[in-house]
Amino acid sequence: MFKKWLTQSVISIVCMGFFIAATAAVNPYNDAFPAWQKVLATHVDEQGRIDFVTLINQSDDLEKFVKAIEQVSPETHPELFPSSNEVIAYHLNAYNALAMWGVLERDIPKNFSTLLKRASFFKFRKVVIGGETTNLLDYETKVIRPLGEARTHFALNCMVKDCPRLPQKAFNAATIDQELEVASREFFAKDKHILIKSDKQEVHLSGIMKFYTKDYVESGKKQDLIAYVNQFRDEKIPENYKVKFIKYDWTINQQPSS
Repeated sequence: MFKKWLTQSVISIVCMGFFIAATAAVNPYNDAFPAWQKVLATHVDEQGRIDFVTLINQSDDLEKFVKAIEQVSPETHPELFPSSNEVIAYHLNAYNALAMWGVLERDIPKNFSTLLKRASFFKFRKVVIGGETTNLLDYETKVIRPLGEARTHFALNCMVKDCPRLPQKAFNAATIDQELEVASREFFAKDKHILIKSDKQEVHLSGIMKFYTKDYVESGKKQDLIAYVNQFRDEKIPENYKVKFIKYDWTINQQPSS
């Protein structure tokens, strides 16, 4: 009797182990990850500009990744994303892919220059993430920003010219901290994101710094942004300089035609 019970117990444990292993192996996001890598490598240039004209006719890989995002997310399937780095990398890749897909859905608009256009794209256009319907604005505000990693703003890309550069490689959980550090330093090295006017003792910062001031400095005061920015610059900005913001360019970041 004991032997029979022991045998059945061993079989149950083994079967359970196989079930857990099989469940862990099924991850549509990981399966579609190479397709996203291919999209970035094929349709994004070194400046981060996207060849939407070609992509709209070669969208199978992007669609495959978007469908994977629709199936799983760290919120609905936490067992598939056990580390914080995996969660951050997922959300960066997912947001960028969904924004790119949205541009194709809108037949490549020229810009999001008006408030109505931005509301239509970011708030009223529905996206599905892990089986849950939301929109890009709520996704960023309610899911990504609460992660507490302010550097994500230098990696999220809504496909317009004044966004941070879209890399030609997908974000990877194993190297995400280094990737965010590189993205932040690159962001604050470009004139279109930061302009120092020493003669006027002014620093003009990207509109991104205005949109998310409270994510960078607890005080919420724009003057305190200089100390935050200086973390990512070798040449420091005097902290007494007056802070102003650069008007954001909402033009779609389409590669120029050859």
